[in-house]
Amino acid sequence: MGDVSRTHYRRESVEFARAFTFFDAVYAFALTLLVVNIDPPDASDWWSLGAWLGSGLGWQLFGFAVSFVVIAVFWRTNHRIGSGFTGVSPGILTANLVALFFVVLIPFSTQGISDPGTADTPLAIAVYAVNIAAAVIAQSAVFLIARRDGLIGAPLPRRADRVHLVDAMTTPAVFLASIPIAYAFGADWGRWTWASLVVIGPVSARIADARTREILRAEATTADRTPAAPEHPSAR
Repeated sequence: MGDVSRTHYRRESVEFARAFTFFDAVYAFALTLLVVNIDPPDASDWWSLGAWLGSGLGWQLFGFAVSFVVIAVFWRTNHRIGSGFTGVSPGILTANLVALFFVVLIPFSTQGISDPGTADTPLAIAVYAVNIAAAVIAQSAVFLIARRDGLIGAPLPRRADRVHLVDAMTTPAVFLASIPIAYAFGADWGRWTWASLVVIGPVSARIADARTREILRAEATTADRTPAAPEHPSAR
């Protein structure tokens, strides 16, 4: 059986830097692609703000803004996770590529929620919601695989990791919940469901942080109470 460590690229290696440079470039490219969903208004629409927004530009700017924030958050999360890696493994590289697959699809699904002809259709909401939910789940898998491969520099207790995983899953849960809401009450209600993350996200993160602190305190207390192992006679 081969040495598994040989397939891992340490943090100081060129291969590690190349991998994360590539990932950053794809995120930047996905952000840039969002602009293709914005059609410049006709010259006659530039004479008033009402005509300018009424040309359909309002929906297009909405879709651009939402997806720009979403992709930027994905990039920041990937950057934060990667900053704690001591190296990368084939599993981490594969999971990152899967996450990027869904990130690169975001400009496509953004077209559905930003085109005036489709913005009010429940299907556009559903496609976008599934896209975002899949990207979040895939990005969470990157961290879980890194933990499995022992490439986290300062790992938290596994109970704390589970707490943060539940916190991360609030985003796909909200996006997926918007699908039946959009079909039952209309696309606008589906979009308002996404807006609830402005409140749910910070609250969930604070709960996760508080729970993590409790776990760390409990682990520290347990460690203090554990009696030291008796000294082996041969060490005297």
